[in-house]
Amino acid sequence: MVTAGMKQDGLDPSTLDFLTCSLSAPVLKHLLNALKVSVPMGALTLACEQSRKTLLDAPPAQHLRFILNVLAIKGIQVAQLSWCRFDQRRLPVMLVHQGRWQVLARNAAGLLHLTDAHGQQQTHTEADFSEHIILWLRVRPKMQQTAADTPKTQLAARLVVQAMFKSRRWLSDVLLATVMVNLLAVSTAIFAMQVYDRVVPTLAYATLWTLVVGMGIVVSLDWLLKTMRAKILDSVSAAVDKSVSQQVFDHIMQLRLDVRPHSIGTLSAQVGGLDVVRQFFTSSIIFALVDMPFALLFIVFIGFIGGPIGWVYLLLFPLAATLGWITQKRLRRLVQQQMIRANERQGLLVDAVQGAESVRANNAAWRFSEQWQAMSASILRYNIQQKAISSSASVTTASLANMAYVSAIVVGVGQIEAGNLSMGALIACSILGGRVIAPVARSIQYLVQWQAVSQSLSMVNDVLGLETERRPEQNLLIPEQAPDRLELHSVRFFYPDSPIQQLHIPNLQFKAGDRVVLLGPVGSGKSTLLKILAGLYRPSEGRVRLGQADLWEIDPNTVASHVGYLPQQVHLFNGTLRSNLVLSGAVTDTHLLQVCAALGIDQIAADNPLGMDLAISEGGEGLSGGQRQLVGLGRVFLGQPKVWLLDEPTASLDIECEKNILQAIQATIKADDILLISTHRPALAAQLANRVMLMRRGEIVADGSPETVLPNILRQQNPAANPQGVGTRFTHVI
Repeated sequence: MVTAGMKQDGLDPSTLDFLTCSLSAPVLKHLLNALKVSVPMGALTLACEQSRKTLLDAPPAQHLRFILNVLAIKGIQVAQLSWCRFDQRRLPVMLVHQGRWQVLARNAAGLLHLTDAHGQQQTHTEADFSEHIILWLRVRPKMQQTAADTPKTQLAARLVVQAMFKSRRWLSDVLLATVMVNLLAVSTAIFAMQVYDRVVPTLAYATLWTLVVGMGIVVSLDWLLKTMRAKILDSVSAAVDKSVSQQVFDHIMQLRLDVRPHSIGTLSAQVGGLDVVRQFFTSSIIFALVDMPFALLFIVFIGFIGGPIGWVYLLLFPLAATLGWITQKRLRRLVQQQMIRANERQGLLVDAVQGAESVRANNAAWRFSEQWQAMSASILRYNIQQKAISSSASVTTASLANMAYVSAIVVGVGQIEAGNLSMGALIACSILGGRVIAPVARSIQYLVQWQAVSQSLSMVNDVLGLETERRPEQNLLIPEQAPDRLELHSVRFFYPDSPIQQLHIPNLQFKAGDRVVLLGPVGSGKSTLLKILAGLYRPSEGRVRLGQADLWEIDPNTVASHVGYLPQQVHLFNGTLRSNLVLSGAVTDTHLLQVCAALGIDQIAADNPLGMDLAISEGGEGLSGGQRQLVGLGRVFLGQPKVWLLDEPTASLDIECEKNILQAIQATIKADDILLISTHRPALAAQLANRVMLMRRGEIVADGSPETVLPNILRQQNPAANPQGVGTRFTHVI
């Protein structure tokens, strides 16, 4: 499976094992079973033998594709990736360990374990495979209704409802418990009727104690059913919260960075609206749907026992429905305005906290305080109006209930006088009337609550409606070969809702071995170009090709394994120095220490007693700008990409650190890698580049060798050497 020439290319042992080890049918069978693909063992063994005879020197990925074709297994793509850049949520995978193919998966306890051909398992850590190449089988997603096919107003509700009814057994249990609880409520009315009609006139204590024992059993059963129902709904609510919040978080992580909301506070508030939606759908709506039909059933019971008294409670329904409709209509605008202002206030809080240094340094705290006060006052005003409407609805509902009770007593007295009703029956009707009034009163509360839920759904829909970097149903490509070039064709880029063209690149190509330095003034489009090449921004027009495929048609795992990107502003996360360097968590300590030594990161650890466990807060507080930049560079070096995209890698570093970084880049980057560095320092071009590009206003105005491009730029910067003033517009380019 490997040629003699390949053995002499200085490949590391793990790569050689990967290329030379034959695929094992039992291991492949175990992997396919984990992916829920059923294959007969005999046919799989024959297919593996046929691939070994047919494809002598082919790589393992090609052998695996051949086997899948022989077995007529459709809808599975094979990818050969580096473990250190792999999304571990996509396990299981195959890799070669100790000279044998094995399946790597994660068990229920969250531990990584290898399974060999004999079914024996061993537990490992992520760092044990940092240098390994893996084979990943990607099962293509089935064509389902997508966000684009779903009305925008239904996206969030659809997520919640799908999570709720993923398992429907709980629904039958809750409905059965609720039905029994409501039926048991009739026994209270029957108990009162029997006591007043039979026990009181004759003082039949034996009958009384018999009825009391029966009611004791009923009350105990009622308590048990309500407790079980509450526990079931709590567990369903927790499961829905876990599922929906995870889906929304994953959606946010996959958003196109150029279309996501600019205010982090507003975005977090929008996602927080899921709690209101979840609580409503997993508790309130269930009781409303079940209790309201029973309210009508109780009216039937009242009519059966008390005759005309049933009409009194039946007339309550249209009055309550009208009241609820008027209430929710009045609340709709108030709730919407209140939530909008609340989101704005949340955004102001996040901005003020993140920019506390700038706020204090510019003595601007008073301005933010005034904005906070104005927003709080408007929220309070909306809240007072909302509570006034809700309170008015509740008081009116209570008054209607009292009127119904009084009317029922009046009608009942007339029926007693006519000899059509007993005293016990009248009391029983009064008790059942309370069971009618309670759901009606709650229905008003549900309608009021629905306004908050409706607005929360709208906010979450705004987030779910944002475009992700890949379509959910998209059949992504997984190229087998590492990219040998990076191309742009007719690319234009505009920010959403902006008429200003940020980038216009008719045609641009980078090939293996290119060392390119991007020069240009501030705002010339250098950073935007790098983000488009990294797949963070999607061009408004045109195409970006990585290797032979469109960048946006390649699986993100494959892109991440080949492309490394250093942003201009490096963001650090709450954790330690080590965790911020090893974001993927799949790097050996040896490799980590080598990178830290090469970049000078080891000095950051050496200056603190905790070393690599140095605590880092959100945003990287406690580290200087240069130290943060070193950590960002460390992430790229640890990823070992084929395409290096570095945006101002030495902007915050001193001369000595810059020298070390350049030496580390030259020592680490491979001959066939592609390197693009955006900078304001032409010295980098002289030391590192075989190609220099000059950008202005989103366009490439110069592209060539350093010997050709740099002298022209320097002449344009020196008026004395340019008496005609030709090219003076580049005076501040560098």
